[in-house]
Amino acid sequence: MAPMSRMGTIDRRWFDRVAAARPAGADQVLPRLSRAANHGRLWFATAAVLAAAGGPTARRAARRGVGALALASLTTNTVAKYATRRGRPVADAVPLVRRLAQAPRTSSFPSGHSASAAAFAAGVALESTRYGALVAPAAAAVAFSRVYVGVHYPGDVLAGCVLGVAAAAATCYWWPPRPQPVHPLHTRAAAPTVRRGQGLVVVVNGGAGAGVPGRLPAQDHLRLLLPEAEIVPLGPDDDLGELLDEAVARAGRLAGVLGVCGGDGTVNAACERAARAGLPVAVFPGGTLNHFALDAGVAAFEDTAYALEHGEAIRVDLARVRDGEGRSVAAFVNTFSIGFYADLVRVREGLEGRIGKWPAGAVALARVLRTATPLHLRIDGRPRALWLLFAGNGHYRPDGLAPSHRPRLDEGLLDLRTVDAEVPLARVRLAVSALAGALRRSHVYRAERVRSVRLTGLESVNSLAYDGETAAAPDGLVLDKEDRVLTVYSPAEAQDELAQRARTATAALAAGATASRARRTP
Repeated sequence: MAPMSRMGTIDRRWFDRVAAARPAGADQVLPRLSRAANHGRLWFATAAVLAAAGGPTARRAARRGVGALALASLTTNTVAKYATRRGRPVADAVPLVRRLAQAPRTSSFPSGHSASAAAFAAGVALESTRYGALVAPAAAAVAFSRVYVGVHYPGDVLAGCVLGVAAAAATCYWWPPRPQPVHPLHTRAAAPTVRRGQGLVVVVNGGAGAGVPGRLPAQDHLRLLLPEAEIVPLGPDDDLGELLDEAVARAGRLAGVLGVCGGDGTVNAACERAARAGLPVAVFPGGTLNHFALDAGVAAFEDTAYALEHGEAIRVDLARVRDGEGRSVAAFVNTFSIGFYADLVRVREGLEGRIGKWPAGAVALARVLRTATPLHLRIDGRPRALWLLFAGNGHYRPDGLAPSHRPRLDEGLLDLRTVDAEVPLARVRLAVSALAGALRRSHVYRAERVRSVRLTGLESVNSLAYDGETAAAPDGLVLDKEDRVLTVYSPAEAQDELAQRARTATAALAAGATASRARRTP
């Protein structure tokens, strides 16, 4: 018997066995689950729940899961099914109660539902094995349901699962997962021990939920964790800079610690002032993306509170932006850019929650490149025409146009990346290289790590962007580093499990506080 014929015989034999099976309760669950997964609706809903209820890791897992699903669905429905044209199984042996109201008419091989389920589950697991373990049983049930309702052979399902896992793995080529732990190379630093928040002055920009059940507001969350801290909320008519200056002065008089809760722009402003005053900084992630907090190893308020209680901190460089006369223009703890990078990030972040980070990056690049104009400037005296210039405070991973994290914050170097506009067909070559995941080998893209860089001839540059903020660009700039001038609270690697326990305990306290308020409300 030929191998393909033997495989078909085995497929039909196992299909008949599943058709004859009568597992308790399956008739009520599996057909509904199979329909719920139509067009990926089950997985999009799961991603939405992860993004809304989970922390940064859950949001990354949701984005990667959706991106892997999109890639698997595209491959399955536009290539694999048309290449095989396998007929659907004859479902006569399947009880009527199981069958779908309308059987699919496309090729049976491979199973698109199984590919999407496996891709989503594998994508989630690449970012978090814990969330992956939660999603995997549902994905396996969806895959099995396609045989159970009589629309696929077992071989179709297995092939779909293999294709889905391959699609999830392929996303790592363009978008490497964030490593765990993310702060293995940090330089530990001595810092004052802060018990119950005594001596801590925290400026809070915004009252967004802090990622615990009940969406506990940031100020209440801080009071729960650090009851003796001075909490200074930013009001609608307050100036952030003035409020931070007052907090720095107050923390200095107390010989204490400056705390900040907000997004990367707020954190940047606090860190710049803390460096000048010689104060340690406690960062509470209160923004949307919290790039700096995640790189510093503080994914939640509880991480920072734990580090304060135990006096655990790290050293961090501060990058400077000065004009041609040496006057300070800005400082940044994350990134600096001129050109279309700021627009690229804005468009990408608006899309990645729906379609995944890599597809969003590709779409954003195509959109921005259509209207972008080259910048003409000099880099260390050499004339260049660029689409963009990016500088990171430390070496970002991965290389390319979508850097996401740094394993070290005190290496003393700038991560300088440029996209050349002088190469023939530069925009087309850039887009093709980015889509193919080969940007590092492209002649359009350059990356190097430098101690400092001088930019002159910036007459065509209207503004510069740094840590989510913008400023007018002078005719000349110097970017350089102040090494290890910041002391930032961060739990040591060995205490990660204890910090996780603290987060769980705080969640329970927050739930109790929310329930108590609800009982008191008439």
